[in-house]
Amino acid sequence: MHRAGTGRRLALAVGLNFTITAVEIVGGLLSGSLALLGDSLHNLNDAIAIGISYAAFLVASRQGNARYTFGYKRAEVIATLVNSLILLLLSAFLVYESYLRFLSPGEISTEIMLPVAIVGLAANLFTAVLLHSPSRGSMNIRSAYLHILGDTVSSVAVIIGGFAIVLWHVLWVDPLITVLISAYLIYNGAAMLRASADILMESAAGVDIEEVRREIEEIPGVLNAHHIHVWRLGERDIAMECHVDVEDMSVSESGRIISEIEERVRKFGITHVNVQVESGRCRSKG
Repeated sequence: MHRAGTGRRLALAVGLNFTITAVEIVGGLLSGSLALLGDSLHNLNDAIAIGISYAAFLVASRQGNARYTFGYKRAEVIATLVNSLILLLLSAFLVYESYLRFLSPGEISTEIMLPVAIVGLAANLFTAVLLHSPSRGSMNIRSAYLHILGDTVSSVAVIIGGFAIVLWHVLWVDPLITVLISAYLIYNGAAMLRASADILMESAAGVDIEEVRREIEEIPGVLNAHHIHVWRLGERDIAMECHVDVEDMSVSESGRIISEIEERVRKFGITHVNVQVESGRCRSKG
């Protein structure tokens, strides 16, 4: 999807979620529903999360410069990390509040709770539709999309809980639903946290270094490849640097080898390659 269109969708999603948050907070306070208040906090979190994603999206669009030579791609990864941490902390808070409500159930006005929850569900579904397409191409937007999905599930659960309270007056279902929603959010938040931390810690992005080494050493003229480092610059950009020991040859011949290395490592998803060509220079071949 075009970046301008994605930006507009994110901006609209932020405004919509702040509006629904205000409506649900008022509804939760008036009805006494912890699940509805929890849902409002999820929506507030969604609005903040999408706002962070939108800001990171704008920053990541900037071109590289003398200070940030690789550009600003990791702004979106940092946003994913922040969003994941917020999601986990909020979920832990809701679990604690649910425990207190289990100990001391309160009366709930379903006449207020249900209509507000239905409005919240409609808003969440609309936001999910807005972000579905761009979420497939960006970890950053996907983290915001997961917030919205979690809140959509939350709204459905609140509505089911409201009907259960009306039909059977089972007040404990309100905090129970909150715990189930929180567990779902913790699961997804932890997965996004791991993925973003993996990039920021410059992991090898699942690339088998030994397989890369074997691929390079198959090139005629290459004696060995060593000091191979592979890391993620962003969600879709993987960089590699390495030393290659070659037979004594001309500069033009070494250029041929570098070009072939770049071509061969594309199969591993590597998009940026830096090769140091040498002949018997490094004592360590690790």
